[in-house]
Amino acid sequence: MPSSENIQIYLTGVWRMMLGKADGLRLLDLTADGFWNSFFAIVVALPALMVGWVGVANELSAMSGDFGSRLSIALRFAMIDLMVWVLPIVVLAAVVSWVGLADRFVHLVVASNWAAALFIWVTVPVPLAGLILPLGPETRILLSFVLLVLNLFVTWRVTHIAVAKGAAVTSAVVAGMFFLSLMIQAFLMAALGLGQAS
Repeated sequence: MPSSENIQIYLTGVWRMMLGKADGLRLLDLTADGFWNSFFAIVVALPALMVGWVGVANELSAMSGDFGSRLSIALRFAMIDLMVWVLPIVVLAAVVSWVGLADRFVHLVVASNWAAALFIWVTVPVPLAGLILPLGPETRILLSFVLLVLNLFVTWRVTHIAVAKGAAVTSAVVAGMFFLSLMIQAFLMAALGLGQAS
């Protein structure tokens, strides 16, 4: 488990990468230990993720009128988010040599993990506002769209620096991981009985 000081350094590194500064990569631990430690980013992101799970659970249970189902809905969305975080990395690991990214796999995973944690914390005011303020469906859709575009933008920047193989390869990696995440999410939502609720 990385120390709080190291976590701060890693988050600073990916913040610089999000700003397009390649020197941010040098602040990350790209060793074997650093690779496995980067999954601690999930733990770092958990409090912020919980805000989103609670908000969605409240909304869906209110729609169904069954407030007793809030915990069940929140736990199912937690499982989905965690699987959407981890499974694309597992798939990438299986094809990394075939797609020519074996030499940058560790860089990509470490940077992506810490960047995801940072992005979740930076954008937590949006789901938090949904818990406090009565946001209409149009506002929710607009905010979700803005966050999606922003997420793709910073993901592209971080990936571009991490893989260091040009814009075309970066775009292919980001698109591939994005659509894979969408497919995993859709499958799990249907499997966990959340397809109709969404």
